[in-house]
Amino acid sequence: MAEDSPKRRKANFNEAETEVLIEQVLKHEQLLFAAGPGRASPGQKRKVWELIRHKVNPVAACPRDVEDLKKRWRDLKRRDRSKLCRLSQGCGPPGPAAALGLLLAPEEMPPAAAPPG
Repeated sequence: MAEDSPKRRKANFNEAETEVLIEQVLKHEQLLFAAGPGRASPGQKRKVWELIRHKVNPVAACPRDVEDLKKRWRDLKRRDRSKLCRLSQGCGPPGPAAALGLLLAPEEMPPAAAPPG
C-alpha cells in the first residue's frame, strides 16, 4: 500500500542553513515579531520570510519553503528555551541570552547569563 507513492521527507537542515536562518531572522526580528501598534502587516512579514528563504536556499541541501523555515525557527527557539531552563534549574522567563538567539553553548554565554559553576 505504501509502495505506490513513497513519501520522502526533506533532508535535515545543515549547519550553514541554520546559521543563515538565525542571522536573517535576528536581523529582521523587529519586523517579524514586534507587538503593538508599530507591528508589520501580514503582507510585510510574508515578504520578509520570502527574503529569508532566498538567502537560505543557496546554501540549502534541498529547496526550503517559508513554512519549513518558520518551523525550524520555532524548533530552535523551543529547544534553546528548554536548554536555558535546564541550565538555570527553573523554568521562568528566559534571561538576557534570549536576545542573543538562545543558541549559545554554556561556555559561550556572556558572564551575566552563564550558569554558576
